[in-house]
Amino acid sequence: MELHDTDTTSHESLPEAGPEEVGLQPTRRRGRREEHEEQDQISDEEISASGRSWYFVNTYSGHEYKVRHAIKATIDQMDAGDRVFHVIVPTEDEIEIREGQRRTVKRKLYPGYVLVQTITLEEGDAESDNLWHMIRNTSGVTGFVSAGSDAGGTPKPVALTQDEVNNILRAMRMEQPRVRVGFQVGESVRIASGPFEDLVGSVDEINTEKGKVRVLVSMLGRETPVELDFLQVEKL
Repeated sequence: MELHDTDTTSHESLPEAGPEEVGLQPTRRRGRREEHEEQDQISDEEISASGRSWYFVNTYSGHEYKVRHAIKATIDQMDAGDRVFHVIVPTEDEIEIREGQRRTVKRKLYPGYVLVQTITLEEGDAESDNLWHMIRNTSGVTGFVSAGSDAGGTPKPVALTQDEVNNILRAMRMEQPRVRVGFQVGESVRIASGPFEDLVGSVDEINTEKGKVRVLVSMLGRETPVELDFLQVEKL
């Protein structure tokens, strides 16, 4: 399957950023609140329910949560809850190490995309066409991921495969958050605490599973490896 930005961008190169749309820029306070909202809890039966399919809807990067709210509002207004079942911003929990502090943040798996589960959209079906246009015309939506256009030039949405859906939702359900650090192997760092405080060395190895980093520091004229917690080092 290929992902398309406004029905034309490929799946292999998901956009990391997009243009801004007037009236869609959320305030920082609202954006933080939206990102901490609980998303739909979906049972395994619902994920693969007969007659339903999952589709990617393209948005401007940075407006995913606002578009999710807009789609859900449209569903309520049009009484379409029996045709659109779930609207999700795919995210995963990530532990961020910054300025000696550890905090859990939400990272978007596909910036610029919202995942929706609807009835399976069929070509030439009036109900499918109406639903496609209802979502496509929601504020902030720039298009469905499509497989191209038919003879009349209309882009046709393409559903995700079950494996693709399972992989996305599995990442969202991970109990152990990923760890994101602000340094890389080979970079110089300063030891911020412990017996080697204020020494400067180079990162030799990063172990995200244990939350440890091995730093090579110069002691008595030779490089000595020192194992430290992520919180004990800071990037220069």
